[in-house]
Amino acid sequence: MQDKLVQIEKEFEQDAAQIASVENLEAVRIKYLGRKDGEITRVFKLLPQLAVPEKARFGQKINELKEKISQRIEQKAKELETQRKQALLSGAAAGPDTSLPSIKGRIGAEHPLAIVIEEICGLFVEMGFRVMEGPEIETEYYNFEALNIPLEHPSREAFDTFYLENRCLLRSHTSPVQVRFMENNKPPVQIVVPGRVYRPDATDASHSYMFHQIEGLLIDKGITFAHLKGVLGVFAKKLFGEKTQMRFRPHFFPFTEPSAEVDVTCIICSGKGCSVCKQSGWLEILGSGMVHPNVLKAGGIDSKIYSGFAFGMGIERIAMLKYGIDDIRLFFDNDIRFIRQFS
Repeated sequence: MQDKLVQIEKEFEQDAAQIASVENLEAVRIKYLGRKDGEITRVFKLLPQLAVPEKARFGQKINELKEKISQRIEQKAKELETQRKQALLSGAAAGPDTSLPSIKGRIGAEHPLAIVIEEICGLFVEMGFRVMEGPEIETEYYNFEALNIPLEHPSREAFDTFYLENRCLLRSHTSPVQVRFMENNKPPVQIVVPGRVYRPDATDASHSYMFHQIEGLLIDKGITFAHLKGVLGVFAKKLFGEKTQMRFRPHFFPFTEPSAEVDVTCIICSGKGCSVCKQSGWLEILGSGMVHPNVLKAGGIDSKIYSGFAFGMGIERIAMLKYGIDDIRLFFDNDIRFIRQFS
């Protein structure tokens, strides 16, 4: 037994002297200290063959050798770690330094305009509307003529519209989708249309040459202005709060008759009057009205049988009112610090 222990210690010292990596160290540790087939485990299994006095004496020597081998392996592990760090500092090591913390990826955030569009569309979907989309490059017919906008109307001038070739243009509102949808769908019609629109406006705190709108259209038998008021009333209360009041002011739009601008009580001062609402207590949020018979005709719908209402709002304006933002340009600056405020 004594010779066996001496032989194990001698072989261990030879193996330990050749350790050059963590992998080598682990192989040596398993060879001598492994629980199943390690050299120390094997000699422990020989103890039952010895006489009782010999068992105690050699059991102590085996434990001493086991402790010696464990300490040597631990010492070797520290030496290897020290060598690794010195190599990293000297630049001699190949591969990445896994001891350094990783660089965290930049996590984005949902844009406030996307949040508002999703919220508004969700409110109308709850009331039975379908969400539809349409092309951003339109023809003059769908953008103007089908919407009862005559050739002499100011909005058709070059300084108010981005014209392209072949009587095409960048749509100036989402309303063309109304006619496109009516052409291919019979009443009842109940849709909302979110999307980008374009107008050659000078960029400032409240204007942009590209912005977003949401258009709404409902057509069926017996639809009146009262239905329009009811739908928008539910929308305003859900978006701005149950205490929100709403008023209609007469207005003119070529594609609706009668037409009205819609105001809600100022969400900043609750209608008491402040600098945001210019002391009036009201904020304009959208335009609306009953669909003009000429628009129904362009969509292939008989205005003597069916009637409907339409409304449209600027998403940027809604978002600015909802979040207290005072400059439309902030939406398009790509500043992640601004965007993260709303997630």
